[in-house]
Amino acid sequence: MSAHSESEHVFGRHQPASHVIIHVSDPHFLAEGARLGGRYDVESNFARTLEAVRAVHPDPTAIVVTGDLADLGEPDAYRRLRAAVEPVAEELGTTVVWVAGNHDERPALREGLLGLEPTSDPVTGVWDLDGLRLIALDTSVPGWHHGDLDEDQLSWLRDVLREPAPHGTLLAMHHPPLPSHLPLFDILELRHQDELADAIRGSDVRGILAGHLHYSAHGMFAGVPVSVSSATCYTMNVARPAADVNGMDAAQAFQIVHVRADTITHTVVPVTDAPTADVFSQAWIERMAALTPDERLEVFSRKR
Repeated sequence: MSAHSESEHVFGRHQPASHVIIHVSDPHFLAEGARLGGRYDVESNFARTLEAVRAVHPDPTAIVVTGDLADLGEPDAYRRLRAAVEPVAEELGTTVVWVAGNHDERPALREGLLGLEPTSDPVTGVWDLDGLRLIALDTSVPGWHHGDLDEDQLSWLRDVLREPAPHGTLLAMHHPPLPSHLPLFDILELRHQDELADAIRGSDVRGILAGHLHYSAHGMFAGVPVSVSSATCYTMNVARPAADVNGMDAAQAFQIVHVRADTITHTVVPVTDAPTADVFSQAWIERMAALTPDERLEVFSRKR
């Protein structure tokens, strides 16, 4: 399984993850490689993100991109995004899951990224990732920026969830079913959250992956953990009073999601170049593996 590529050694109580998901969000590509707002070089930022993805795990189970794939829904933007991601996915031997966001246009997304008929139908899907089920929901509302889920999509979701998956289910959507401390995002929140809660309560849904906020966030919804991945294009400078938060070209990040039988962890991975110490390595891990558990504690845990 993919987790074995990280380390064959178990030093604590938890076994290696059964599945490793790369959770990326909000690339906001534009046609002809244009800068977003004339300011943010979204393609360069995304290229740096893909380099970091290559570094953190050599064979992830899937790369999930939770919406706002293109800023204006332009066909060329989707072509450019696909051209950027597909070689990396092929190199890593992994599956790519595209999720629709409020900036996306369904016909162009379906044609440009999925190779499907360019209709306005919701962009949904189900993936069996070695026993872990991933369901993509489409919370986009054509012509609007807020999110919603209609009864047809909720009914479809309920039908899918009737049969549990061996490793449980993750939902991927753009609009998170969480409040934001920023007033602007609550205007654009997901509608029909109560109905979504009814659809997943008591099911095998173990987590929800979302985007939209342009900053990392975590919470609970209907007893299910929700993890929001920050954006790759630009992020919100939340080191300001809530009413004054605006975008900045810094702190881009994605998340690496480790799925275990008893828990799922979400680690925020900063996309940055910074001086980094050179203490731990695979060679260090091998030295620790050669010791007994008591010897490892003596070497690494005892205070000197």
